[in-house]
Amino acid sequence: MTVVARFPARPVASVARSSFWLQEALPRDPVASRPSLAGEVDADVCIVGGGFTGLWTALEVKRREPSARVVLVEADVCGSGASGRNGGFVMTWWSKFLSLSKLCGPEVALELAQRAERAVEDIGSFCQQHGIDADFRQGGWLWTATSRAQVDAWQETVKALADAGAAPFVELSSTEVATRTGSPVHLAGIFDPKAAIVQPAALVRGMARVADGEGVEIYEHSPVREIRQEGVVHVQTPGGTVRARRVTLTLNGWAAAIPELRRALVVVSSDMIATEPAPQRLQEAGWTSDLAVSDSRRLVNYYRQSADHRVIFGKGGGGLAMGGRVGPRFDGVSARVAEVRAHFERSYPSLWDVPTAMSWRGPIDYSVTALPFLAPLRGSRNVLVAAGFSGNGVGPSYLAGQVLAGLALDVPEPGWPEQLSRIPGSRLPPEPFRHGGGLLVRAALARKENAEDLGRRPGAVIRVVADLDPTAFVDRGSGTASSRLRKNRQLT
Repeated sequence: MTVVARFPARPVASVARSSFWLQEALPRDPVASRPSLAGEVDADVCIVGGGFTGLWTALEVKRREPSARVVLVEADVCGSGASGRNGGFVMTWWSKFLSLSKLCGPEVALELAQRAERAVEDIGSFCQQHGIDADFRQGGWLWTATSRAQVDAWQETVKALADAGAAPFVELSSTEVATRTGSPVHLAGIFDPKAAIVQPAALVRGMARVADGEGVEIYEHSPVREIRQEGVVHVQTPGGTVRARRVTLTLNGWAAAIPELRRALVVVSSDMIATEPAPQRLQEAGWTSDLAVSDSRRLVNYYRQSADHRVIFGKGGGGLAMGGRVGPRFDGVSARVAEVRAHFERSYPSLWDVPTAMSWRGPIDYSVTALPFLAPLRGSRNVLVAAGFSGNGVGPSYLAGQVLAGLALDVPEPGWPEQLSRIPGSRLPPEPFRHGGGLLVRAALARKENAEDLGRRPGAVIRVVADLDPTAFVDRGSGTASSRLRKNRQLT
């Protein structure tokens, strides 16, 4: 017997207060709950994690091999993790083109970005085909600057795309950016018309219902305690065991509990608020209702409107997990409500008096390459893992499901690069130095970006320390995660 992975017991957050999206979606779901795993079950493929990537994998395995027995186990309910707590941005990979190109080469990067663009439309088609009311709206994404220091943060990406023969972004004038976002704080920006927004919890709950209908066996309230190899792979939960030929781990930030993955991931919290509905105020501001927006800071601000015209405003770069332990501090009500609220009011000063209705948070699994990896564990080639979506997982999870399904069925996905099919190495320092250093870097980033918001130039020491941050929502040229890590390696 070989123990492949062990997971610590952890209290499961109450999904009733996990996020605005879950509070909205769960009462509308005709499938209130599913049974927990009890006894022993045999499967061709066992999927651990009931979020986007896990469910896309399950659906794709059944599409390719309808007779396959697919079992999915989820610690809480489907969508209770990152898939039900994120901003609902269905992004392409155009903003990640520099990272893709540096890792895989420009030709492969272009092909992957084109596939990611098609994935957005495929998700919309899936909702329409299956009657999933997930408020999917393909209104595009604005990559903006809200301080002078952020202006032109996208230029190296745009140039690399032009060199590769692609022009997916539309460059807008400062007036157009301010008009579409409904705020004069937005000074410049470029527009990706292919991105979309969605009610993420409604989408993942809809996917689970479709998976039920396709014969996927879903067990909720079944946290995995241990995975071991005994001929076949045994996935053990408190109530039972799944014996499977292949196992896929689609755990988001919780994957960092596996020692083999810990040095490849940096897990931080992202914190969000939802305001009370304010349709008239938002219309008066002029904010395009189906538009996704984010700025160009490293501790990114990202925001959009809900179907009932609330502002959903999020901020990255919160709590930092030590030793890969994603504990209760990553669940439930945000500990940074005042900070997130302050950034919302700075971005939309005309909405300063629109009340906050609720807040929540969740973990983000940043990869040291700024890109996800889909690979077998060294401890067992029959256990596959998907992790490192780096804050952009709603759209790319669709591609990940295709790749994982192919690997699970021994039919590798054509054109998927080897560079994204292995767990990346890292020379980030060991704990506790990594955690302590991470806190120092995050503090420097906050001070740097606060100074830039005020039009001031941060001190040299602050700039140097802030530039050590390995996480990124979008590529920023020489400031991308991959380039900074290469610099770090040269210093170690």
